[in-house]
Amino acid sequence: MTKRLPALALVAVMFAWASAFVVIRGLGSGPAPHISPIAMAEGRLLVGAAVLGVIWGMNALYNGGVRLPRGRTLALTVGYGALWFALYTVLVNAAEQHLDAGTTALLVNIAPIIVAVLAGAFLHEGFPPLLVVGIAISFAGAAVIAFTGDGRRDGAGVALAVAAALLYGISVVAQKLVLRTVDPLTATALGAGVGAIVLLPWAPRLFDELAAAPIGSTVGVVYLGLVPTALAFLLWAYALAHTSAGVAASSSYAVPALSILLSWIFLSETPTAWGLLGGALCLVGVAVSRIRIGSSGRRPGAAPTATARPPAESARPTATPAGASC
Repeated sequence: MTKRLPALALVAVMFAWASAFVVIRGLGSGPAPHISPIAMAEGRLLVGAAVLGVIWGMNALYNGGVRLPRGRTLALTVGYGALWFALYTVLVNAAEQHLDAGTTALLVNIAPIIVAVLAGAFLHEGFPPLLVVGIAISFAGAAVIAFTGDGRRDGAGVALAVAAALLYGISVVAQKLVLRTVDPLTATALGAGVGAIVLLPWAPRLFDELAAAPIGSTVGVVYLGLVPTALAFLLWAYALAHTSAGVAASSSYAVPALSILLSWIFLSETPTAWGLLGGALCLVGVAVSRIRIGSSGRRPGAAPTATARPPAESARPTATPAGASC
């Protein structure tokens, strides 16, 4: 049974991230959504930062302290906390007011290509030809979704989701630099804390909206902070420590499919045929961009570092999800 725990942890993480897209859609869709995108993001980050902060504090006490970022590293931490934890979350929430959960998950999963481009440009990891091919395929998929849907509505959703993926990519590269000197739990807890602080001016709006909304909306916001944010990070870290990085990273390809399944079960929504085709092209593009000809390994930089959840560094288990988490 112990040998199965890492695999079970990975399954739980994939379901947690997939469920986030569905819960966001349920809370923010409809003619009169109960929770606005920015208030939902603030509620999620307040809960997630509180839980991760407690765990981080206990870890610091147990280990006799931790190394905190300073100078340039601190600036990078504040940067990805604001761009990734705060703005990325707001954009995903806003995208799901226009797109179903599955389509949004498919689009956001072009993020690894953006990470690879930025790593090639700023971290000198190169631009293999298949990366360029993968970019073309993925953005063709995004165009299919944008121009075969419901006019302006789908176009706005695609733009928001792609913008979220861009912020994800920028932030992963920034976090990669931070993780050279800061442990993953500290990097994640501080990032979540920065994100919550950035959105703090909208806290009164959050409480006003929750007061007027059904109790299920409050449960949904707490769930987003507790499960896909805090709990998923801990399970991911555990899984990475007990399984191969390749298996762990590749497992995140399941997130869009699980999002579609859960959306169908709980919201009776599925992507259109064009949406599925465009989403499939997005994932194919990501897969192509990660191929390295003449090597059994992944292309360098294709899975560069930790995301908001997984840890990475040369001294630790390394890998990012092959697709963006939520």
